[in-house]
Amino acid sequence: MSPSPRGRVQACGNDDARARLAHARAFADTAEVVLDIEDDASLNVASSLAILAGIAASDAACCATLGKRPRGQDHRDAITLLTSVAGRGPEMGKDLARLLDLKDNAHYGVLYVSETKARQAVRWARRMVTAAEACVLR
Repeated sequence: MSPSPRGRVQACGNDDARARLAHARAFADTAEVVLDIEDDASLNVASSLAILAGIAASDAACCATLGKRPRGQDHRDAITLLTSVAGRGPEMGKDLARLLDLKDNAHYGVLYVSETKARQAVRWARRMVTAAEACVLR
């Protein structure tokens, strides 16, 4: 199977938006719990969950307001689509970019994410979830 083309999107609607919002909330809630475990590896796990929360929140906002979500191989393609969401889209795009900057180290790196970065990631994710809620539950 060949890789997906850059910028590929998939049609979606309100049911999809609510499902992705539920995922975003669960990822963000779990990230907050894991963040309080006193173990260096937990900081990477909390950051990874925050990243997943941000991606799901992005999908929810895009589905609710644009009727489509990004489906390409590169999560950064989502930033462009997300910033076109009226209202909070540009701020959500900035937070998603920040989260994606941590992705490689959090998911695949051999170095631990710092506590400061992990806490920032969870804050960015929570802010994205709140913005997505405003889009989906309007």
